[in-house]
Amino acid sequence: MEMRRLGLTGPLVSSVSLGAMGISGTYGPSTEAETMRLFARAVELGVNHFDTGDIYGMGLSEELIGRFLKQSRARVIVATKAGIRFIPGTGERRVDNSPAYLRSALEKSLMRLGRDHVELFYLGRRDPDRPIEEIITTLADLKREGKIGAIGLSEVSPETLMSANRVHRIAAVQSEYSLWTRDVERRLLSTCAELHTAFVAFSPLGRGILTCTSPDPATFTNSDFRRSMPRFQEPAYSQNRAALAAYSALCERFGRSPTEVAIAWVLSAGRHVIAIPGTRTAEHLERNVAAARIALTEAERREITAIFPEGFPWGERFNSGQAVGVESSG
Repeated sequence: MEMRRLGLTGPLVSSVSLGAMGISGTYGPSTEAETMRLFARAVELGVNHFDTGDIYGMGLSEELIGRFLKQSRARVIVATKAGIRFIPGTGERRVDNSPAYLRSALEKSLMRLGRDHVELFYLGRRDPDRPIEEIITTLADLKREGKIGAIGLSEVSPETLMSANRVHRIAAVQSEYSLWTRDVERRLLSTCAELHTAFVAFSPLGRGILTCTSPDPATFTNSDFRRSMPRFQEPAYSQNRAALAAYSALCERFGRSPTEVAIAWVLSAGRHVIAIPGTRTAEHLERNVAAARIALTEAERREITAIFPEGFPWGERFNSGQAVGVESSG
């Protein structure tokens, strides 16, 4: 497994790591036995970095990781995040970056994980009404107390990253990046590189559309996060799916699966980029990890990028409720 550094002085982690949002039912049901098999196979394949969050299944993802680590004694670098609250009854998402909430959320995450610290703690979303300097001071206090090893930010602008980094070194920034979500190429990717901040790319497979079998929205369960995403609704979804024909043909010519090419393309954006595709099965994980062995040339990267038509993808990344707290990466 290729290893990349998590920030300027952080630990080496697998270039293809494991995003643990999907195991909490976000994309459909999963069993605990299947999840434990997934984790065990990940460790066997050299994946040493699990990324989770307190809102993934309202703590279920963290609980499952905690049980696996206790049973297996595996040495895994764990990243979790906090900053989004769900309001019971209404399902409303609200950003809370107050010191009291972040501290309380971290303590609950540590309890679920069965650990006294996590290697990386992200601010999950940013409250624009609270100075970023104040937020980072809170996270720096948690680091001094030994509860977190490094500070990360998620879905922030380059300006927020630079302001935060002046208060305390930011080890990683997490945002969506794939062939169908390329907003971060405008400035955020390069800003991370300049600051020696790792860029952790979630959903490098376009929430499933860039895999060997594109999802059918008609089969989504009520709990599937994608049901209300604009890109998976008509007429946008049919346009997006039609645009994949040329991509699939190109992957066939390369002798690689669409899954492998999509992740390899993300990794080829820079040595500071780490991909965290999510999956619920060990078999899909094996395909994801295989991408770490592919070294795309710059010419191949350009060819892959150019295969998609102008306007792709159609539809917004999030609906208004899902986009709460997301800053522009341009």
